Amino acid sequence: MPLIALAVAAYAAGLLLGFGGGFVPALIIAALAGAVALVRQTPTVAALGALLAAGAGVAFLHVHATDECQRAALGRHAWDVTLDERAGPGAFVRGVAHVDDCSVDVALSVARGEAVAGDMARVVGEGLAGRRGMLIKHAFLIAPEPGDRMRALRGAAAARIDAAFGEDAPLARALLIADERDIDPAMRDRFASAGIIHMLSISGLHVGIIAMALQLLFRACRLPAKSALVAAVVVTAFYIAVIGAPPPALRSGVMLAAIALSRLLERPTSPWASLAIGAAVPLASPEVVLEVGYQLSVLGMAGLVASGALNKRWVAPKWSGWRRQVASALLTSVVASLVSGPLVAWTFGRISLVAPVANLAASPIIALAQPALFLALLLSPVPGAARFVAGATHPLLLAFDRVAAVATSIPFAAVTCAPTLVAASLAGVATIALVAACVSRFPARALMCGGAALALAAWSPMVSGGTGSVELHAIDVGQGDALALRTPRGHWILFDAGRTWRGGDAGRNVVVPYLRRLGGAVDLFVLSHPHADHVGGAASAIRALRPRAFWDSGFLLAESAYAASLDAATESGTQWHRVHPGDSTTVDSVHITVLAPDSAWQTHQENPNEASVVVLARFGDVRFLLMGDAELGEEAWLTAHDSMALRADVLKVGHHGSKTSSSAALVRAVHPAVAVVSVGSGNTYGHPNGATMRALADAGAAIFRTDQLGTIVVRTDGTSIAVGVHGGWWRITRE
Repeated sequence: MPLIALAVAAYAAGLLLGFGGGFVPALIIAALAGAVALVRQTPTVAALGALLAAGAGVAFLHVHATDECQRAALGRHAWDVTLDERAGPGAFVRGVAHVDDCSVDVALSVARGEAVAGDMARVVGEGLAGRRGMLIKHAFLIAPEPGDRMRALRGAAAARIDAAFGEDAPLARALLIADERDIDPAMRDRFASAGIIHMLSISGLHVGIIAMALQLLFRACRLPAKSALVAAVVVTAFYIAVIGAPPPALRSGVMLAAIALSRLLERPTSPWASLAIGAAVPLASPEVVLEVGYQLSVLGMAGLVASGALNKRWVAPKWSGWRRQVASALLTSVVASLVSGPLVAWTFGRISLVAPVANLAASPIIALAQPALFLALLLSPVPGAARFVAGATHPLLLAFDRVAAVATSIPFAAVTCAPTLVAASLAGVATIALVAACVSRFPARALMCGGAALALAAWSPMVSGGTGSVELHAIDVGQGDALALRTPRGHWILFDAGRTWRGGDAGRNVVVPYLRRLGGAVDLFVLSHPHADHVGGAASAIRALRPRAFWDSGFLLAESAYAASLDAATESGTQWHRVHPGDSTTVDSVHITVLAPDSAWQTHQENPNEASVVVLARFGDVRFLLMGDAELGEEAWLTAHDSMALRADVLKVGHHGSKTSSSAALVRAVHPAVAVVSVGSGNTYGHPNGATMRALADAGAAIFRTDQLGTIVVRTDGTSIAVGVHGGWWRITRE
């Protein structure tokens, strides 16, 4: 393996240690490497140790500089912010705040004003510190004007994709501009279980396909081979810049440029060296090393290069013709899946056993679809032509999704797992050993090292014991509700289980894997009401998680999913209980009290929403109010009976933020600091309602929506509150 590849790996490992607070361990490792180098006269080992220490130092200094810039930003009440996406009242958007001679990542909970992606706006609001950036609460956008041209181009590209692709737009945006926000959680889950989640958003694979298609196009236009290669690299580079240069695409683009340069100069280049150069360039921004997309891209490419070495030794000498091609493709898929397996298990909580076959089936489809998608984007200034090409891609996108669906329908297609950090790290050591074994002529030592690491990983604890805090997880199940309250000792109280769809449900495909990955038993399941978007996954969740008790209002509704949930409770030995106001229980110092519905009230209701189970959860001084789908009538009943009991710091907004919920009287009574809206992206109901979002923002609530952010976690130690989204945490002030 070339020295440059080892150098980049050492530097990246140092960055990971530095960001993880391991600066001192990195120095110790570097010192040990220096001692070994001195004894064995191997200066390379000392150089690699120095690079590891340098990476840790860069990460340490980067964190320090970021903290200093954030502290300077927090001392203000107005900021100049460049927006990453379209903003409007009730939206939660990201951007960059410019502070003197530095900048800090920000998230805006927008109360007033509108702007488009790329605009520079004066933002007035309340700045709150986060782990990776700052949250501006109650943000007012003033005088937005065009700012970042590339962000604006990406926003315009998203709008054109929506216009051209119609119902295929969410998938097309993911494959073309790395915008996964509107991908259905059920689809994301299918692809994760099938082991092809890396194909669901633009990555090195997609960029490589586009570059190859461009080169063929330029050759068809009679350009000389070298000119066609240069033109393809230039157009690909511009495309990567327009979509915001996501690290996987940037890594692939740089690697393609390095390979192209070696061809133009007629100089041979090691694939490891090309991979190292491509992996190193994104590290100019040190935090890139923490992004899962970057990590998967590098690991996937490392698996391809390693399998290439294995193919030369095992496959090429033994087979020829179509047998050689099939064996080579299968071996490549198996090695790539094994190399990326530990990271996928840690990130998505599962190991796909069908990944090698699914990758073989999906690769030719995406190889055909990606150039067509790119062509539709190029033709977007001509709407008719763009829609025609986009329509032609529909069967390919359908087949792409079908591969994932068929793969996951195979029994035991994926194994759910919940690896600890120690187990995942040991599995990572085994991955490194596998790559070393693939490229080595004497693999026994590497294989023994990998086997030992896997054995230790198997013995490591796989179940979490809790964090000592209470966490409310608003799990992204699309249009529906699934909320899980985690107690200080790691037990769960589950409120609703999401929707159902043909061939699956959110309970089985989303909720159960999510809770199992984090570990801990489910003590109580609470069903707010028997509509399909709340009870659809209940039967699967109850059978898999076996809660001790099932609380329900007992509202009778001819809904098959509701009947299935009751049957599942009977089969699982889960005790069913019809709730009444005042019913309560305590789980690990978390107090759960039912506020509604009242039996007399419920008997006069025809709409199950108006008989939603409304729950108040308390831990220390912090209160969570979960409204189910309660509408104006039940809200009026609640405020009339005991409005003081409604006071809460965290509000799970009723009925997905619709106009029939969250009345002014209720919002005044609750006065939340945080409002969580569980809602599906692009839903046909028009949820959440703009006026409702503005009313919550005007009341001082920081609004977090699953359609914009995915799964949301609200954490409290009983006194303070922090909200976590995509690995970033923001502390929210209580009033």
